Amino acid sequence: MEFDVQLKESIKEVENILEEFLPKGKDIPKIIIEAMEYSLMNGGKRLRPILLIEAAKCVEGDKNKVLPLACAIEMIHTYSLIHDDLPAMDDDDYRRGKLTNHKVFGEGMSVLAGDALLNYAFEIMLTHIPENYKEMMNYLKAVKEIAYAAGIQGMIGGQVKDLEYKEGVMDLETLQYIHIHKTGALIKASLRAGAIASGATKEQLKVLTVFGEKIGLAFQIVDDILDVIGDQKKLGKAIGSDQKNHKITYPSVYGLEKSQQMIEKLLQEALNHLKLFGSKGQFLGELGKFICKREY
Repeated sequence: MEFDVQLKESIKEVENILEEFLPKGKDIPKIIIEAMEYSLMNGGKRLRPILLIEAAKCVEGDKNKVLPLACAIEMIHTYSLIHDDLPAMDDDDYRRGKLTNHKVFGEGMSVLAGDALLNYAFEIMLTHIPENYKEMMNYLKAVKEIAYAAGIQGMIGGQVKDLEYKEGVMDLETLQYIHIHKTGALIKASLRAGAIASGATKEQLKVLTVFGEKIGLAFQIVDDILDVIGDQKKLGKAIGSDQKNHKITYPSVYGLEKSQQMIEKLLQEALNHLKLFGSKGQFLGELGKFICKREY
């Protein structure tokens, strides 16, 4: 099956799962469900849940048993985007070609929508704990992996550093810290969680971890480049915000050509690690290429 076709099918599968898991209930205020759904179902590449599912497949896990984790990690990612777009953070008006959440529902409701998605993600994961003891322990370790990556030692930690240096001078070490934690942590956790929940061996987990680290960093360098030379229509948001906000980025330090060479090096290193899985890792490898060569 061609990669583009398989990717579209995977995206559709994830979106069907998300729709299935969206909260329903007479006692829930309608407006909060609308605000959650507005951002959660507003398209997107769905890379994190797909990476999680594919990691499970690589280690011969049962895809159906990791679907709650895949759904939850996309909700956590979406909450981070809602909060990232707020005036107190990046103050963006558009996300994926549509008005950002706070532009539609107001800042207060937008904060609550993000909070709701984060909490609901953990509710979903904890509601679907397997009954089998061994599977249960692996599953809970995967939940912990996601919690760690989403928290102060992962995504939030990276966002904190980003805010700290918004108006100040940032060094390269700090830039790398932000990229690895703010973006890379949840990408790496997607792969690790899918593998851990599926009973991966130490060697399998190590390979997927390194793959996630390489691809996670490459993902953010691509974002840096697209903010300089990207197509605003394809991106669905304004470009040039890094320069406008005087942010240090890989292109601003190394230049576009050197930054693109770094992406290619990270990609090749990542793909070399997938050889352990043979044909089972083929689609994951194609996903890595897509992440590094994307235009949006």
